[in-house]
Amino acid sequence: MSTQKTLLTLGLLAAALSAVAAPESALAGRITQAERAELRHDRRELHRDKREIRQDRREVHQDRRELRADRKELINDRRELRRDIRKGASKSEIAQDMREIRADRKELAQDKLELAKDRRELKGDRRELRRERREYRQDWKDALKN
Repeated sequence: MSTQKTLLTLGLLAAALSAVAAPESALAGRITQAERAELRHDRRELHRDKREIRQDRREVHQDRRELRADRKELINDRRELRRDIRKGASKSEIAQDMREIRADRKELAQDKLELAKDRRELKGDRRELRRERREYRQDWKDALKN
């Protein structure tokens, strides 16, 4: 008999506690308006970051294309200089070819620096996107817990 009373008492106690905790547990999975707005704002930031990364990738691609074109131009100018030397061109024409080659080399160096800068920027943007995604996931989990 005492076991039955104990079980009955424990059952009533459990039912009473679950009835008290029911409204709180129903709200545990809900997200407040303020949290929802914050999450929406974070999601917009993620989309902006993705767009920025896409733009940076385009810039890197354009820089590579420009670098290739400048290398071809340098090769053509060197070829022209060798042809002029073989054919016995005037000193002024040879000097002009040398100036073009120097200008091409400077342009090539600038293109390499610009490409390196764009790559660093792209790497930083990717790092920032990863960090913001991590924060967004954590904020989402926190919003569900609260």
